[in-house]
Amino acid sequence: MAKEKEIKTNVMRILDKENVPYRAYFYEHEDGAIDGVSVAHKLGQNVEQVFKTLVTRGSSNDFFVFVVPVAKELQLKAAAKSVGEKSVEMIHVSEINKVTGYIRGGCSPVGMKKQYRTVIDSSCETLSTMIVSGGKIGTQVELAPQDLLRLVRGRTAEITTEG
Repeated sequence: MAKEKEIKTNVMRILDKENVPYRAYFYEHEDGAIDGVSVAHKLGQNVEQVFKTLVTRGSSNDFFVFVVPVAKELQLKAAAKSVGEKSVEMIHVSEINKVTGYIRGGCSPVGMKKQYRTVIDSSCETLSTMIVSGGKIGTQVELAPQDLLRLVRGRTAEITTEG
């Protein structure tokens, strides 16, 4: 485990390069419990502060990234409206790596292969910091929502419903 803590992910290198203050977290994942709520509990963090990264395809065939609290569900109609699409649907798990460069459970809004239009749930506006994937299963990073929004050139919208 000590060795893993010494390894910086691409997400962490990008944050360092952009002088974005962050805190890295590492958690055990051999038990297979890598869903956001389990990760929040493993880190001893409030589920409202831990966010998951979801990738969708719009009716235009463009890809969109939505960052939402782990205990909530993406509301597809609100998500589509927030990016000016008729509809959006989740991409298939088998497409995640090809589209983002990440794998399921380690998908971060920072450092994807391409910068897709990104919307973060407006609940982040009430937080001083939020936690997102560090770009690899077993890693998370905590940073200010404003820093994440600036870094991914994102915006906020009400895009969730209770999970």
